[in-house]
Amino acid sequence: MWSSLTNGSIRILRCCVTRRPTVPSQLSRFLALHLLENTVPYNTMSSSFSSFAHSNRSGGRGQDMKHDRERSRGRGGGGSKDKIDALGRLLTRILRHMATELNLNMRSDGYVKVEDLLKLNMKTFANIPLRSHTVDDIKEAVRKDNKQRFSLLEENGELLIRANQGHTVTTVESERLLKQIVSADEVQFCVHGTYKRNLESILESGLKRMERLHVHFSSGLPTDGEVISGMRRDVNVLIYLDVRKALEEGMKLYISDNKVILTEGFDGVLASKEKIEKERARIADELNRGYFDDMSELKQHVVRLHWQIIF
Repeated sequence: MWSSLTNGSIRILRCCVTRRPTVPSQLSRFLALHLLENTVPYNTMSSSFSSFAHSNRSGGRGQDMKHDRERSRGRGGGGSKDKIDALGRLLTRILRHMATELNLNMRSDGYVKVEDLLKLNMKTFANIPLRSHTVDDIKEAVRKDNKQRFSLLEENGELLIRANQGHTVTTVESERLLKQIVSADEVQFCVHGTYKRNLESILESGLKRMERLHVHFSSGLPTDGEVISGMRRDVNVLIYLDVRKALEEGMKLYISDNKVILTEGFDGVLASKEKIEKERARIADELNRGYFDDMSELKQHVVRLHWQIIF
């Protein structure tokens, strides 16, 4: 079933897929959604995401925490891989969320001294004191992080580290931490991944940054080998942002060093002010009946999207 939400600049199409697309009629729905949004490359709208999402049933943050616990079991004197992985996860937590409560001197661009980090009285998930780690361990954790969550900086003979995005600490400033996007041509693809259980709330009150400083968007899908951060691998709802229209409306967009697209929205929200209208289900019916000879004909029936939702 498809439905539509519109309030002038915002329009949402909703498509529910219950199994892996295997027949042309199902694939055409993805094609239609692609062509309605000029900023979304067609090859990302293949069956790969649908099959991927349905094979990775959503567990959300809780599922990730479960995996963390499983990886951490028996680590007390574990191998170097577990030791470095656990260190990286603690660094993420500290640099994104805990600098203020730990009295770390964090700059407005997010950097702290590695020397100060290694003085903290904390243990990693491998039950190893942070103080027992070395600068080389920090460098290895940064190098091995597959989502490139960190940046290192040598300045005045000192080594500094920061998290590239995901902050809740208000010390950091967007303009100092991130690069501002000034043209839609800088962004080929901008998508937010979430879960079906969150969809009604999003449609009702908009995308919110919650405790973080920004709403996060990825520059691709979990199935895209070039995408390294910005979206959990088990999401089953995709929300595409029309970057050009967002910029025209005055929304500030940024991109991090690890290619995550971020925005504060307006007062922390990317708002949708009306509930779903149900009468637009006819579009899906017309597609299934082959009403449109080609996608350019379909585009004449629907205005350019601001948001696009697929699940």
